[in-house]
Amino acid sequence: MQITSSLVSFVSVLWMIVFSPAGCKANPVSCRLWTEPQIPGLSMNGDFVIGGVFSIHYYRLEQNTYTRLPPQPQCSGRSVCLYVGLRIARAMEFAIHEINNRTDLLPGITLGYEIHDSCESVPKAMKFALQLANGIDLVFNYTNFCTTAATPTVPAVVGDSITIPSISLVSHYATCACLSDKREFPTFFRTIPSDAHQAVALARMAKYFGWTWIGAVRSDTEYGNYGMAAFLKAAQEEGICVEYSEVYSRTQPRSKLERVANIIRKSTARVIVAFVQSKFLRFNICAGALGFGVTRTVIPGFREFLLDLSAKEASKSSLLTEFWESSFSCSLKGQSGSSEFLRECDGSEDIRALQNPYTDTSQLRISNLAYKATYAIAHALHSVICNETHCDKSIKFSPWEIRDELKRVNFTTKNGYQVSFDSNGDPVAVYELINWQFQKDGTLNMVTVGDYDASKLRGQEFRMSSAIRWMTVSVCSESCPPGTRKAVQKGRPVCCYDCVPCAEGEISNKTDSLDCVHCPPEFWPNTKQDNCLPKPVEFLSWDDTLAIILTGFSITGAFMAVCIAVVFYKHRASPIVRANNSELSFLLLFSLTLCFLCSLTFIGRPSEWSCMLRHTAFGITFVLCISCVLGKTIVVLMAFRATLPGSNVMKWFGPPQQRLSVLSFTLIQVIICLVWLKISPPFPFKNLKHYKEQIILECDLGSAIGFWAVLGYIGFLALLCFILAFLARKLPDKFNEAKFITFSMLIFCAVWITFIPSYVNSPGKFTVAVEIFAILASSFGLIVCIFAPKCFIIVFRPEQNTKKHLMKIPTEPI
Repeated sequence: MQITSSLVSFVSVLWMIVFSPAGCKANPVSCRLWTEPQIPGLSMNGDFVIGGVFSIHYYRLEQNTYTRLPPQPQCSGRSVCLYVGLRIARAMEFAIHEINNRTDLLPGITLGYEIHDSCESVPKAMKFALQLANGIDLVFNYTNFCTTAATPTVPAVVGDSITIPSISLVSHYATCACLSDKREFPTFFRTIPSDAHQAVALARMAKYFGWTWIGAVRSDTEYGNYGMAAFLKAAQEEGICVEYSEVYSRTQPRSKLERVANIIRKSTARVIVAFVQSKFLRFNICAGALGFGVTRTVIPGFREFLLDLSAKEASKSSLLTEFWESSFSCSLKGQSGSSEFLRECDGSEDIRALQNPYTDTSQLRISNLAYKATYAIAHALHSVICNETHCDKSIKFSPWEIRDELKRVNFTTKNGYQVSFDSNGDPVAVYELINWQFQKDGTLNMVTVGDYDASKLRGQEFRMSSAIRWMTVSVCSESCPPGTRKAVQKGRPVCCYDCVPCAEGEISNKTDSLDCVHCPPEFWPNTKQDNCLPKPVEFLSWDDTLAIILTGFSITGAFMAVCIAVVFYKHRASPIVRANNSELSFLLLFSLTLCFLCSLTFIGRPSEWSCMLRHTAFGITFVLCISCVLGKTIVVLMAFRATLPGSNVMKWFGPPQQRLSVLSFTLIQVIICLVWLKISPPFPFKNLKHYKEQIILECDLGSAIGFWAVLGYIGFLALLCFILAFLARKLPDKFNEAKFITFSMLIFCAVWITFIPSYVNSPGKFTVAVEIFAILASSFGLIVCIFAPKCFIIVFRPEQNTKKHLMKIPTEPI
């Protein structure tokens, strides 16, 4: 926060000097320069001069006694830094030469440049920024400082590569996210993406590769602290957990560095996200690392421009002189007093034979950003001073006009790069994904393996183009497979969880599901619980073994009834057939046939018609059957009462009355069934409650009262028949059909009394099977008990089928 506050104060002071020159005019005598302005390292006059501040050397700390003015910062640096920094600075110079040769951009206008070396020094960068903001004339007119014109000669500056002192309008290497705050830095633009984008890209890269459990380290710098804060926020939004976040500095005691190293060793995270400058890491420990880099490119004509340099041209610039002498280890003429090389350059030096970073233009990254920044300023200046026909070099404008036009620039460079700024002055975030890879010769190279484009749709930002060497998985807990859900471990981050199987009836069909979902009512999970399958539908189908067996018994019973009817019809004149109203016997056999066959309506897939038919057919046929048995029982009782002297009871219960009684009893059941079907008939119903994993397709009763009324009426007739038959038990044996009726009704009642609890408690298709079994059992009980003895006599004991034999009275009662 201290450094940021200093920056804000510095920006305020700069604006006061640039835009409020009247303050100087108040007392011209008191104005004087404490230090002399510094001559630029590279410069060229022009109608408009663009300033440039680059880090070509690095700052060498000087001791300050605080008793006198501090000495001017001294610059030093390795040759590599000089070569790279100079190439970046000359990219700006090349862009200006290109612009001056164009007829479509600033026609008739010559741009100049003034490029300074900040040496990565905050004081020097501030000094150059103030110097550029107050005008070029100050370099040559030290005594007239306060009389400088109010309008600056430099319309804009290509900024330094150090984040904090970059107060210029367009920066090629300042990445601090803090500079996107337009309230504090309204005139700041950049051609390099903000660290905020880099932080988001890192978080999304971790998500892309499945790294949900990571460690984080950062350098104790603005880049590291601001960048890591943005990354931690982005990581949280992406669902990535950070096991630890540590900060370190090269100036820390060894004990603190060892503490950080121990934390890393003991951690379970297999991936470390580092927000540090490259100088904070040793490259030999970066093998296999992944990182984001500025997109590399080639600038057409730039290499030829860099190589178009002679010893004579180099001697005109202090920076080019140092480059020449360092590259060829010789001293240029006239510079021997300041050169460390004793050998004088003789003109045989060939710059095209050099192999160093200055001449390597195959992978331009930062140089291209400086190139784009220069073009952005040129386009903004064009919009301010030019119209459709010409440009006016004498026009007066304020820095705010340049700022407003920079907001609107949108163009494409010669090498195909789009240049524009968003509302924060930032470009679209585009990075190359770089993998540090060891080559066969042991060297460590940075290999581009993909790219990231923040303008693409979410999930499509990454495009992988090459195989990555070294890839690992870094998770606190393994991914939960489909069929399970994540349950966060108590007291641990959300990335640490257990995989809990889904509960019964629930599924999860994707990896790392937070919750399981219930299957729809007619579906049930498969064994892996990752998919809902339709529940099997259960009903007593025709191809079911149980249905086949019951069908066999049903047909057998009906066949028996038909066979008995044939036998009876063939011997219809015999005494045993005629003895108990043969008409009721044939009607009873017909009703029994229907009883056997009505059981078949209970088999098969329930439908609207089958549900109504099965219950009504069963109720009516059984009442017809019991009515016939009841009629036969009454006939037995009345026949023996008719043998009493003076009795004419048979007159009141002859064949017409017997038919009417059967019809009346049956009609009552028909009426009950019609009312049931009218009010609330049975209907097909999918029972989802009885079994969780399957559907029972059954016939819902509609009205339970109707169903139990039908059964109750059958039970009432059966009980009445049983009582009457029981009362006839003492009649003569040879004529006593009541004995067989008693047995048949006893079986009938026993079956249906047993049926009720079995029907209620039987699951699924067995409910139907129990009902069919009750129908068949009671029907077989009636046909066997009533007709089997008679058939036996007719077929096997024909000598007993005589009136004389039937009229014999037994010696013992029943």
